[in-house]
Amino acid sequence: MPTSPPDATGPSEDRATPDALLHTRTGTEVSPEDVVLASGKDLTPRNLAWAKRKLEAEGPAALDKLLP
Repeated sequence: MPTSPPDATGPSEDRATPDALLHTRTGTEVSPEDVVLASGKDLTPRNLAWAKRKLEAEGPAALDKLLP
């Protein structure tokens, strides 16, 4: 009995975001939340403290280093 393949047009959770859709710095200030999310971590107090230290040490370039 033939089976049909899964719907290839539907969203897939394991697909990476295309580079053309990733953007860094839009001219706005970089927040610790931006750095945490760009690193793929959860927004927790510990990760926000890490991101704040990273921004203090590296400035807005901290975000650029995390994204392609």
